[in-house]
Amino acid sequence: MAAGLTPEQGPDLPEQRERGLLHSSAIVGGATMVSRVLGLVRDVVLANLVGATSNADAFFVAFKIPNFLRRLFAEGAFAQAFIPVFSETREQGGSAAVRALVDRVAGVLGGTLLLLTALTILAAPVVAMVFAPGFASNPGKLSLTADLIRITFPYLFLISMTGFAGGILNAYGRFGVPAFTPVLLNLSLIGAAIWLAPQIEEPVYALALGVFIAGLLQLLFQLPSLYSLGLVPRPRWDTRHPQVRRIMTLMVPALFGVSVSQINLLLDTVLASLLPSGSVSWLYYSDRLTELPLGVFAIAIATVVLPTLSAQRARSESESGDPVFAATLHWAMGLVLLIALPATVALLLLAQPILATLFQYGAFSPEDVAKSAWSLRAYTLGLCAFMLIKVLAPGYYARQDMKSPVRIGILAMVANMIMNPLFIFPLMWLADLGHVGLALATSLAAWLNATLLYRGLRRDGTLSRPAIRPAAVLRVVAALILMSGCLWLLLPGAAWWFSADALERGLRMAALVAAGGMAYVSALWLGGLRLGQLKNPPPAA
Repeated sequence: MAAGLTPEQGPDLPEQRERGLLHSSAIVGGATMVSRVLGLVRDVVLANLVGATSNADAFFVAFKIPNFLRRLFAEGAFAQAFIPVFSETREQGGSAAVRALVDRVAGVLGGTLLLLTALTILAAPVVAMVFAPGFASNPGKLSLTADLIRITFPYLFLISMTGFAGGILNAYGRFGVPAFTPVLLNLSLIGAAIWLAPQIEEPVYALALGVFIAGLLQLLFQLPSLYSLGLVPRPRWDTRHPQVRRIMTLMVPALFGVSVSQINLLLDTVLASLLPSGSVSWLYYSDRLTELPLGVFAIAIATVVLPTLSAQRARSESESGDPVFAATLHWAMGLVLLIALPATVALLLLAQPILATLFQYGAFSPEDVAKSAWSLRAYTLGLCAFMLIKVLAPGYYARQDMKSPVRIGILAMVANMIMNPLFIFPLMWLADLGHVGLALATSLAAWLNATLLYRGLRRDGTLSRPAIRPAAVLRVVAALILMSGCLWLLLPGAAWWFSADALERGLRMAALVAAGGMAYVSALWLGGLRLGQLKNPPPAA
């Protein structure tokens, strides 16, 4: 056995509760904030290097395919299936059972992904055609996309194994290392754009290599922490192991559950390839800004809540109506809304100024800013729903109920597909904004998904009816009004953002964000909200 702690010696969930779920979420959120800020720096560098050109579209499609699958295997379906089973094994079995499960999951997951990677590399032109059918009219663009897929797709294997390692660490309350790991992707791409791209005739090849290198770095970064727990995997292919079979059974339907919003975003990319050149890039840049609050806060809270809920369910004798379980879910939902609502208002008001401040350099034109701003506003309308899905879905997965989110996910995905043409074509004909229709359909589908997830938890007794306190609602509404008024008064006209230099834009945007944030937080504080009230779920009645 590797040196270090045995599985029983890892941090326990009761200790995590003493520190506070908010404390653990803050650790994840802080590390994720570093990653997201570097991600914005990365996107600024990419916008300056490749803008919203045809080659940029090719790279974003090639990167989005393994990145989308990564969200299924590393953050979505796999994590939601693996963590509850792993937590149950840890609660009810010994260290030998935990190590056996880790070795076999590593063998089955790794072997499957290696096979998928090999097949995709061989069939790269077909994959490019499937995910970007609109590129067929431009053979050079389609060929470039296929070449980039061959370079980027191994990232799926590397980052999925990284996600597997992160799931183990999260189950032991070690949230910092997995949360910091995405920073390496951003550093790798920034380095590739700055130092490698000038050495290559076509810069997007350098970016693809940066993705591959990032996968290697991220996996290696997790290994020392696994070693300290004595859980470095020794892969074994064993699909007959009962816990592995349970994970596989749970994982298949989960592909359509928590990750349905990502499937919808991928469908957006497919349809955007049929729209005017630049549409894929406009959606990419606007989606990246929506991902900032989603990744920093919602995913951070969900990362902490899932193992907590799984352990609570494993220790509970009740199949439904557990007040501690319900209190944890209510706490997560309230905290998400407290963050999502001001983020939504701010992004709606500041969409164009933010995009101009971050991206309007080099190859990224004012027209690209304007087009991206419209899709950003459309994505922002669904931000609360995107964030709620991240914390509602664990309410099902912690109980190993995968069927309910599947049904809900399929309904949302079908609704998204129906709404796409209903929004794309009128907006394309009226204002040449077909890509905005894609973003709007995705947002409305997310609201349908979140609503049905919540209704299902209420119907089966998992969630009690929350006690709505008018004073709390009034406090949040007043804070939002004060923040909006502050931003409106301080916001310069659109022409100023296009004429000002980079430093002026950056300083003005920083001042706006600081003023709006202070106005919101101050209003909440004056209304009686204190940080200590958010540290943990309130005691169950």
